[in-house]
Amino acid sequence: MAKILVVDNYALNLRLAVTALQQAGHEVLSAGGGAEGIEAALAHAPDLVLMDVQMQGMDGIAALGRLRADPRTAALKVVAFTALAMKGDAERLFAAGFDGYLEKPIRYKEFLASVAALLEGRNE
Repeated sequence: MAKILVVDNYALNLRLAVTALQQAGHEVLSAGGGAEGIEAALAHAPDLVLMDVQMQGMDGIAALGRLRADPRTAALKVVAFTALAMKGDAERLFAAGFDGYLEKPIRYKEFLASVAALLEGRNE
C-alpha cells in the first residue's frame, strides 16, 4: 500500500479521508494546513498528497507552488481535494499544477477507487 498525506484544515473532512484510507490499508499522514503539509511532505516523502484548496492561511494552490518550487518535492503527485465543484474549477486546478482532482464530500467506494487510480498513474 501507499504512503498518503492528507492536508485539510477542516477536521471532519481530514478525519473521514484519513479513516477511509487507513481502512484500505494505506499509511496515512495528516496535516491541518498548507504550511504543515509542506513540512510533512518534506519530512516523509509521501507517494500521494491530497491537498485541500480552500484553507485559511496558506491555501492549497500556494502550498502546491511551494512544493513544486522545491527540488525535493517538485515531482510529488499532488491532487486537489476540494469542494470546488463548479464548472471550470477542475480545469483551473489542473492549470495551477495539480495532478488530479477529487471532490468532497467523499463517497467511500468512489474515493478509494479514485485514489487507487491516481496511485497507478490514471486520473479518473
